[in-house]
Amino acid sequence: MDAPPDNICILRLSALGDATHTVPVVRALREAWPDTRITWIIGKLEHKLLAGIEGVEFIVFDKRGGIAAISGLRQALKGRRFDLLLHMQVALRANVLSRLVDAPLRLGWDQARSRDRHGWFINHRIAEVAFQHQVQGFLEFPRALGIDPGEPRWDLPVSDADRAWAAEQLPFEEPILLVSPCSSHALRNWLPERYAAVADHAAGALGLRVVLSGGPSALERETAAKIEAAMQAPALNLVGKDTLTQSLAVMERAAVLLTPDSGPAHMASALGTPVVGLHAATWSRRSGPYRFLDLCVDRYPEAARHYRGKEPEELRWGHRIEEPGVMELVEVGDVVEKLELALRRRT
Repeated sequence: MDAPPDNICILRLSALGDATHTVPVVRALREAWPDTRITWIIGKLEHKLLAGIEGVEFIVFDKRGGIAAISGLRQALKGRRFDLLLHMQVALRANVLSRLVDAPLRLGWDQARSRDRHGWFINHRIAEVAFQHQVQGFLEFPRALGIDPGEPRWDLPVSDADRAWAAEQLPFEEPILLVSPCSSHALRNWLPERYAAVADHAAGALGLRVVLSGGPSALERETAAKIEAAMQAPALNLVGKDTLTQSLAVMERAAVLLTPDSGPAHMASALGTPVVGLHAATWSRRSGPYRFLDLCVDRYPEAARHYRGKEPEELRWGHRIEEPGVMELVEVGDVVEKLELALRRRT
């Protein structure tokens, strides 16, 4: 752009991981254009995580709110005009909601990463870059505006109150293995008995305290209970007991996080907490914890050959292999090896 815009609207509702990927975009825009006003239309859950980011006006959209939520968003945007819309979500709902944003310039994803008629709702596209991690994909938006974002910067807000809560829950001198066993996509989840085997090794051979983390859903509670039942060593079960922002403070105190492709993987990576990511349904090259891709156990190539009969490069970038049994390709020994590597680096 020839001159910094007066105001920008970002449309990125969900999910937790992708909302986390959007933060470096906001940081880059704020650094390059400090006087530009930024408004972010964001999902309700994602806002709970990121509400503490300064210099951003958030408009919260409840995805479960139905017609009332759409009416509320329409009212919040009524009479407002933005110089630029960064349409950063390709799902049909987001595409339709983007029509409520009045902006002459509408920058969206490239053709290869578009779906649900995304191109109908934008008039400019970011550059198409093959085999690009999602963090760098999001940073193509400021690049398209002539901004060099440099290395991604998150600086996620963690409050003193949340840190105090985490310190009270985790008064351990030993380093902590934090296990967040569930993704919102059930077929990305690893087997509870294998989590238990790694956790017992961590507690017995590596001297770690094991802490289980997750939300209050029935799946997360049941998975944590199965892990505890299969373990020989004790574990502290915080599943369903912390808020989203308290979970950030817990991640800060962990020596390492063990998790599948999930929001917590990206949250912890943004904080700088090492992440051993478990991948077979998705490819860590695209969606792994950005700062710790070499700590991932990634069996996506084997899954591509077994379930699709193709090399992974032959599949559409971002293709998910969410098939029953796919995560069984991830073996306990491989995870232990990555865990030990993370700990060697820490010391």
